[in-house]
Amino acid sequence: MKPNTPDWTPRLEAFLTERTGSAARVVGLLRLTGGASRDTWAVDVECGGERLALVMRRDLGGVIADDALSRQQEFRVLEHAHAGGVLVPRPRWLGTDAAVVGVPFFLMDRLEGESVGRRVVREAALAEARRRLPRQMAEQLARVHALPLPPDLDFLPRPESDWSPARTALERAARQLQTLGEPHPALELAVRWLRPRLPDCPRTVLVHGDFRVGNLMVGLEGLVGVFDWEFAHVGDPHEDLAWPCVRAWRFGQDRLGLGGVGEPDPFFAEYERLSGRTVDRRAVRFWEMLGNLRWAVGCVAQAHRHLSGQTESLELASLGRRTGEMELELLDLIEREGS
Repeated sequence: MKPNTPDWTPRLEAFLTERTGSAARVVGLLRLTGGASRDTWAVDVECGGERLALVMRRDLGGVIADDALSRQQEFRVLEHAHAGGVLVPRPRWLGTDAAVVGVPFFLMDRLEGESVGRRVVREAALAEARRRLPRQMAEQLARVHALPLPPDLDFLPRPESDWSPARTALERAARQLQTLGEPHPALELAVRWLRPRLPDCPRTVLVHGDFRVGNLMVGLEGLVGVFDWEFAHVGDPHEDLAWPCVRAWRFGQDRLGLGGVGEPDPFFAEYERLSGRTVDRRAVRFWEMLGNLRWAVGCVAQAHRHLSGQTESLELASLGRRTGEMELELLDLIEREGS
């Protein structure tokens, strides 16, 4: 093995040999992303005369958010989505024994394409993909929201008792902002503005929770797959419809309100056609504003992880500076909506 090969590689080979019934050898290993809470590896395996291109997601012990799923829970949701016909990486194996790679992990098929948001919205080679993405995104959300909620997914976070999904999400963000103890008048104004405008939610569904450009694998023909299900929960479908419209996920292509790749209205219309549900534009606007608020609070929280010494990271520190972008966007949205 190369000097930089992790010391858990032989144990991973033994794990794969046991699961597949054939001698498995790791022939390629590349860390794709890493942080304080989890990291992702590309893993190439020779096994039973074939080569498997896999991705490993593993915990690192930190917590990115209180409501984030564990790797075991995320794997179960991924299995459910895959069985229900949602375009996701095929889940392969779950490893709950920390003795294998040091922490819980799971393996899934590796998708080929581009997932970096700023490239998806700009690369000339993906122009045709961008044209197709709004329709394809609507199709996948319609499938996600049609999935049943079986008892074995009872671990999914749900709205607090007697509260709507909107109130639950807003009050959690407000509590987190208060806990951080840092003055942000624009965010405090947004909380007060949103509280009397909570939308109803006649029917809760399985919500992806982070459905946006950046969590979609995109190829030349468009959408290849939906990944990062760690924030899946039971909630309002309008949350998923609004989240890709949050300005931060346009990656500089601000004129295109749907993730920098298209306009929201055709996306909503296609979702209505495929799902048979009416999209409440007022509810979408609420969730878009709440999305900006939640991401702003999240950026402050991530900066605090660096400033407190919990996790020294230039990336986390830089996220704190982005809070101002969401504050300005919220002020613009409040002015546009009026009182």
